[in-house]
Amino acid sequence: MNKKNFYFGLIITLISVMISLMSVAIYANTTQKMDFSTGSTPEPARQTLPTGIPSFEDAAEYSINAVVHVKSEFVVKSQFYDDYFGFLNPHHGRVHTRRAEGFGSGVVISADGYIITNNHVVEGAETVEITFNNRRTFSATVVGTDPSSDLALLKVEAQNLDFLIFGNSDDVRIGQWVLAVGNPFNLNSTVTAGIVSAKARNMNILSQNMRRGNGRPIESFIQTDAAVNRGNSGGALVNLHGELIGINTAIASTSGAFAGYSFAVPANIAKKVSEDLRTFGEVQRAFFGILFAQVDQDIATANQTENFDGLFLARVVEGGAAYKAGIRVEDVLLKINGKSVNTEGEFFEVAGTHRPGETVELTYMRKGKIFNTDAILQDAEGGTTKRVVKTW
Repeated sequence: MNKKNFYFGLIITLISVMISLMSVAIYANTTQKMDFSTGSTPEPARQTLPTGIPSFEDAAEYSINAVVHVKSEFVVKSQFYDDYFGFLNPHHGRVHTRRAEGFGSGVVISADGYIITNNHVVEGAETVEITFNNRRTFSATVVGTDPSSDLALLKVEAQNLDFLIFGNSDDVRIGQWVLAVGNPFNLNSTVTAGIVSAKARNMNILSQNMRRGNGRPIESFIQTDAAVNRGNSGGALVNLHGELIGINTAIASTSGAFAGYSFAVPANIAKKVSEDLRTFGEVQRAFFGILFAQVDQDIATANQTENFDGLFLARVVEGGAAYKAGIRVEDVLLKINGKSVNTEGEFFEVAGTHRPGETVELTYMRKGKIFNTDAILQDAEGGTTKRVVKTW
């Protein structure tokens, strides 16, 4: 090889190395600037979603300071009688009172101190105390509660707090990784990991609210296998982007301890409930005026279809939202605003994000034919006006 060819080859080699190095630098710079946020504009500016490839570490670090410990104090009354037959006289005996404490978790959802938690964590509490991850403690005011969804909104007088951004729980996929952040057994700032096992789960966990006269429970839980125990109630379920996708609420267990599955209220319902409690003082619940059952073989045959999707309408209240939209008994409701409703849980998840007075598109089937119609949603009394009952 002569010198001319040698130098020519050396120059080509150096140019190739330089191009390779530039490519690596460009790729590294691009990776560093990748943003997986939803486009939400948080307050303050310092509270931004993690950037880069999603990871357990980033999601945990981002969310842990926005999840708080909630301590509730209650007064428990007991009646004692002076003799064996004293209980026969309702005015006989002495009332003894004692103070009791309950514990749970909460999620800061705004920089100015709004916190969402479970209703059962603070229900009936005389005082509520919030402790942050840095051990700062505040007294909290109960802004409002919603037993039907087992959610409550609290407020502390503080500013510039770390908080979580609501994600879109409709985008949650079965099998995706999630983190549960809370205070199980009073162990502050605990993080566990798991996957989403199911969506729109209806477990009849909140059925006791019906007996208390608080209306029909709204159950459409995100089911996960992330470990959740007593004290986790009201804590955060987040995805690997650090977005709040659910409020941890319950576990399936015969012992009272975690036995493999936990359940969270979807973020879309939690967001709507917290906005209602903050703005109106009570939840603005929308009603369709229908009773339904899941489609089975007999219903599918009667509708001349082999499709088992949708909800069979066993009753349509005359004058209700669905009736006024032209829907009748024995129709099959397929979609609400393009979202499929094949189970009770799916229906209540969609319904729970709407308010009276809003217009929704209903897709339904009648005798094998598909139709679309618009319905104006109503409140429990058949009205379409939002009520404001702020008292806090």
